[in-house]
This record gives sequence, C-alpha cells and structure tokens, in this order.
Amino acid sequence: MHATLKSLSALSGCAALAFSVVVVAASVETSPDKYNVKVVGGLAFSEFRGYEGWQAVSLSQNGTVIGMVLANPAMIEAYRAGAPGNGKPIPDGAKMAKMHWNPKASETFPAATVPGALINVDFMVKDSKRFADSGGWGYAVFDYDAASDRFTPGTTAGMPPQGNDAKCGFACHTIVKTRDYVFTEYGKR
Repeated sequence: MHATLKSLSALSGCAALAFSVVVVAASVETSPDKYNVKVVGGLAFSEFRGYEGWQAVSLSQNGTVIGMVLANPAMIEAYRAGAPGNGKPIPDGAKMAKMHWNPKASETFPAATVPGALINVDFMVKDSKRFADSGGWGYAVFDYDAASDRFTPGTTAGMPPQGNDAKCGFACHTIVKTRDYVFTEYGKR
C-alpha cells in the first residue's frame, strides 16, 4: 500500500508539472511579441532586434514629446567619421531607432524630466538596393498600446501620419537630402 501511495503521489506530481508546462506554454504563445510586427510592404520590427542596447546618439523634444535616438555600430562609425555633414553617404546596414515618450517629472528629483508613457518607436535602415526609391532608406513607425502591451504599425491617422510601406518617413526626410536624409546630430562626447 505504501508503494501505491508513492506511485500515486509521483503521478500527481507529474500531472501538476505537465499542467504547469501547458499553462506556461500557452501564455508564452499568446503573449505579445514586438518582433512579429511588420509594416505591410515594409520593415519588420525584427530587423531591429537588440536596438534597446544600441548606443545613444541624441535626445530630442518635439512639442510635448521627448525622444531618444539610438544607432547600431555601423551608424555610430558613420557618425564618428563625420556623417551626416561630411557629404559622404551613410553606409548600407546603418540603422537608427527613436523612442518617443510623454515626459513626466522624476519621482525622486521632480525638477528633472524623465520618460513617462511610451508612445512609439521609429526605425530607419540604410539599404540602397532595397529602398532605391526612397533615398536608400527604409522607415517604420510602431505605435505602442500600454493597455495591451503591444506594438502596431503606425497609420495615416497617427502623429505624424504614416503610410503603410517602408517609405513612410521619406517625405519628411527629403528636407535633409544633402545630409543623406539624416536629421540627427551626433553630439560632442
């Protein structure tokens, strides 16, 4: 009888473990994954995997929104070589990300402004062949919804309005064509 109880106890432990694995697997499968989002006919969020660890280039404030521009190593090297003001094209493979937040006062130092709610993440990638019709750059905006913890492609109803392709930022960036379509300066370090 003691052996039977041990067997039943082991079986119930295995059943509980199996149930836990199924519950965890189901929650992982249905959890939002920003790397599965793509602009129709354009860039995928997955093309910028790891952007969170890229080097900071610049801060910005546009009206009531604050932003942080990050760049991958190829873009950082272009900046260090004097881009975008040196007249040389940015190399293919260079990427930039810009996160926008609503500003808020720091809880620990109220005189300081810090990021509040995330609004969206913008991306640019230089690929002269793939994006020949938009100055060699592909663009994407992914709006963030805090309630669902999900990103979705920007739309023409957004701010700024975004088309549903990789050229969504091109019209705005044409005013800096002589700088290879790059607004952001690399501040003195």
